[in-house]
Amino acid sequence: QVQLVESGGGLVQAGGSLRLSCAASGRTFSNYRMGWFHQAPGKEREFVAAISRTGGNTYYADSVKGRFTISRDNAKNTVYLQMNGLKPEDTAVYYCAADRSYGLGTGDPNEYDYWGQGTQVTVSS
Repeated sequence: QVQLVESGGGLVQAGGSLRLSCAASGRTFSNYRMGWFHQAPGKEREFVAAISRTGGNTYYADSVKGRFTISRDNAKNTVYLQMNGLKPEDTAVYYCAADRSYGLGTGDPNEYDYWGQGTQVTVSS
């Protein structure tokens, strides 16, 4: 079992920045691929970014490429999502997720076994 707790969400104006954090506990963090997803009201949960076990490889949804950066610190059992150039359409609940698989996956939420409770990000225009 892995427990995940997100933090760092909030209200920001369009063009602003936020950094989300996800702290993991319970198992060896470096044994897990990590991902970020978001879910807007009335919509399905969507892939945002993923990072491999070592942090050497990353993968982004086209909608966030060049604006968001995923990173991890295995010594601190934490994964981050730096979000720059935020847009109103980025408004959603953001979730981190963990999976023991190697590689980066396809961005399908069903590939992930463990989820945090989510943190709200609201971008005003």
